Amino acid sequence: MRAGLLLMLALVLASPAAAAPPRASLPDIEDEVMCLECRTPLNVSTSAVADQQRAFISELIARGLTKDEVKAELVAEYGPRVLGQPEDEGFGLAAWLVPILAGLAALALVILTARRWRRAPGEDVPAAAAGEAGAAGTGLDPDDARRLDAELAAFDR
Repeated sequence: MRAGLLLMLALVLASPAAAAPPRASLPDIEDEVMCLECRTPLNVSTSAVADQQRAFISELIARGLTKDEVKAELVAEYGPRVLGQPEDEGFGLAAWLVPILAGLAALALVILTARRWRRAPGEDVPAAAAGEAGAAGTGLDPDDARRLDAELAAFDR
């Protein structure tokens, strides 16, 4: 019984239908493609050129093309600027890298600021200035530190 179930499961997972990419749809592609006339995403554009692009995409979908194949046909027909994302070479590479680097720089700034906030108040005093600091490390003059200790001792009684 178990062997039969495992065999059926293996056959279902190995079938070509399980490995086939999902069928493309117009709404799925529209938000990743730009209108050539107004340079807005195709799903919000109302221009005549956008309607022509939608008709072209619908025709490609009707022919049974996958999402990646539709995008490749769009690039072949209209050029790479039809895609809603920058190219991953040349100047388009900067459009990918600059936000990532800015995010990393902001994260480093947050970490450094958090470390500085967590540091104890007397911890950031330079060693030369803290050389004659009192026993408590408060940066008091030794005479003031002795007087403070005497007053605190009198208060504790």
